[in-house]
Amino acid sequence: MSAYTTVVVGTDGSESSMKAVERAGAIVGDSAQLVIACAFFPHESKDVNSMSDVLKDEAYQVHGSSPTEEILRTARERAVKAGAATANVNTRPVKGAPVDALLQLVGDTKADLLVVGNKGLNSIAGRLLGSVPADVARKSACDVLIVHTV
Repeated sequence: MSAYTTVVVGTDGSESSMKAVERAGAIVGDSAQLVIACAFFPHESKDVNSMSDVLKDEAYQVHGSSPTEEILRTARERAVKAGAATANVNTRPVKGAPVDALLQLVGDTKADLLVVGNKGLNSIAGRLLGSVPADVARKSACDVLIVHTV
């Protein structure tokens, strides 16, 4: 039984973020709600067209919300495999920067735990510019679990 009722976890499709999804799935088990979020920026049509020229047969990956939806589908499967009850797992594509999107979702869902991977936390860029784990830990109104993934 989880001490939390609603858990939000962020993923960008990286292996690091998928490890955080698995940890969140194990935490919620069958007793809490899990909301898996993937932040994205919508593409402008001129950007999509230029990317399509470069990607050729792989162009489907940049049209519409295909990349985000695929990331969320995979994350959902991994959370369930880690122990989350299928009926308790929701996925949310969220427009915007990752930190802002996750914090907004935490507020919208009244989550009591936010789970993120530690990717970027110890990098030079992360120290200079900030990283998703550091920024959400500093700004979140709920508990934050930073999963050691790298």
